[in-house]
Amino acid sequence: MMKKGNLLIKNAAELVTCSGFRAKKGKEMSDLQIILDGAVVIEEGIIKAVGKTEEILKQYSEENYEVIDASNKAVLPGFVDSHTHFLFGGYRAEEFSWRLRGDSYMDIMERGGGILSSVKATKEATKEELFESAMKRLDCMLSFGVTTVEGKSGYGLDYDTEMKQLEVMKEVDAVHPIDVVSTFLGAHAVPKEYKGKEDILIDFFIEKVMPDVAERKLAEFCDVFCEDKVFSIEQSRRLLTKAKEMGFKIKLHADEIVPLGGAELAAELGAISADHLLQASDQGIRDMEKAGVVATLLPGTAFSLKEEFARGRYMIDQNCAVALATDLNPGSCFTESIPLIFALATLYMGITTEEALTALTINGAAAVDRADKIGSIDIGKQGDIVILEFPSYKYIPYHIGVSTVEKVVKDGVVVFPKIEKV
Repeated sequence: MMKKGNLLIKNAAELVTCSGFRAKKGKEMSDLQIILDGAVVIEEGIIKAVGKTEEILKQYSEENYEVIDASNKAVLPGFVDSHTHFLFGGYRAEEFSWRLRGDSYMDIMERGGGILSSVKATKEATKEELFESAMKRLDCMLSFGVTTVEGKSGYGLDYDTEMKQLEVMKEVDAVHPIDVVSTFLGAHAVPKEYKGKEDILIDFFIEKVMPDVAERKLAEFCDVFCEDKVFSIEQSRRLLTKAKEMGFKIKLHADEIVPLGGAELAAELGAISADHLLQASDQGIRDMEKAGVVATLLPGTAFSLKEEFARGRYMIDQNCAVALATDLNPGSCFTESIPLIFALATLYMGITTEEALTALTINGAAAVDRADKIGSIDIGKQGDIVILEFPSYKYIPYHIGVSTVEKVVKDGVVVFPKIEKV
């Protein structure tokens, strides 16, 4: 159990609350609910008061709290990275050079590279090796202001390795300040021995793997790579329908490479989020908006693969709730950089800085079904806070690709930079 603290942050140049308890849609995403010269009080890890510093200090004595003077600094909710594959073995640097040479992602995958390369390395890695590398990546995420992260399995494609990944995620969640939301993604790729037998693989996951994952509470979500030459709409529907029956919440890798209809399927099944969406149709976007599915966009992946970006501006204008995430993984997007995601979204996707901040806070929280607990600075929520070294949130994309985070608070405790006791 991580420590929970009593903390008072005062004099914030901007207290950017991103206030709300559900995903923000369309024009709502521009409303950041900023308090100038703001203060926030956290008791036992939970936010107890939010307001102007003068008013807060009339009600709460500084003697009862650790106090942070945030003069000339912006204070924000902790970032929620709602789509990552942070737990894996091995790396794929050579594939990056192949892509620079002109090889496509699917070409590399067809010849045994891509996801299948990471599957081999993850199978060979020990739990101790996976734990150590995962902790280092979470430390890096924390330095960028991430306080909650979603992590997917999917580098096993078999019983033992999928379980190994999920077990290690549960272990790192127990000891690292960042909260880890686990997702079962067994249907991430098709091993060679199952080519042309994808339905048998889906049966295997439904009958042999998912019941044990559910019984042991190793994952909250179930996801599937719904894509041409991977898993079809019907196969994805069958897997996710069974997942819901077993108590999983559902997500989809949808319409990343071809317009297959993944966005429509996400709406049909009531998914929490549909992710990637580079090729999502107008109808799919309308369906997602009506069904309340969060559109989780991953600009770092499009950037790394040199693909067209998802239509973030269009989605917001169609009143969708849009989240942003890194998609940290060893192949198509090897980065933990939140400021890079901000820069790409604002410079190349037509998303405003305000909308991007909403997408990485309250809407990221909604994409992992936690908007009632995290993602904003509201009374009753977890005391997960980021303090910037600059006086405004507008410095995040402006300082391109460089972290502006000075301190990170988790459950009312400063966890970055770590305070070493003498």
